Amino acid sequence: MEAFISDRIIAIYCLCDDLLKALHHHKDPQRQMSDAKVITTAITAALFFHGNFETARAYLKDNGMIPSMLSKSRFHRRLHRIRDLFLTLFSTLGEIWKQLNADSIYIIDSFPIPVCDNYRIRRCRLYRSPEYRDYIASKRRYFYGLKIHVLATANGEPVEVFLTPGSASDVACLEGFQWDLPPGATVYVDRGYNDAAFEAVAAQDGEFAVQPMRQANMKNNFHPGFVICNKFIASGSRR
Repeated sequence: MEAFISDRIIAIYCLCDDLLKALHHHKDPQRQMSDAKVITTAITAALFFHGNFETARAYLKDNGMIPSMLSKSRFHRRLHRIRDLFLTLFSTLGEIWKQLNADSIYIIDSFPIPVCDNYRIRRCRLYRSPEYRDYIASKRRYFYGLKIHVLATANGEPVEVFLTPGSASDVACLEGFQWDLPPGATVYVDRGYNDAAFEAVAAQDGEFAVQPMRQANMKNNFHPGFVICNKFIASGSRR
């Protein structure tokens, strides 16, 4: 397991370093820790340590991967300073994954990102509005936080993502996607994204096809969709 994590971290660093070099990113010669290492530390925290930067910092320093690790305060200042590089990295990877997606099949889904439990809502300082509270039907519990909407390939590589308050409906968030997809692409969407008007516009333009999951009690103003859509999205979600 340790070898697997180390190989992944090394691959992440090489990718970040090559990207910054391709962008001709300015590197201060006086810095002992490069921006590529800062990005690698943040991604390592998200992938392996549940977003805990302190655990990721300690792991990379103790294992000798980044011996010149910054202190807690300096690391966070550098991280906020280069936040735009994360968007550049994600958009570049999204374009690469779209080019490698020969089948042009995509999936849209959303999931909650809780920032605290219900009993801590009054003490939460990040978000104070009721619009951040919503119900998770699959877990039968309420959560307080954000909701992330993801457009991904059939293999699970995300090509577009954005955040909304927790109570935002999936249908209303369809307009948040840029829909920069190859011609002839097929998009499978979850039950929460059923929108007859949007599907009609997409079919009329002909740039991409929307294949939604249907519920048995839905009205007749929706076309049936495909039966395989349920199985396809269920398998894609597990990836």
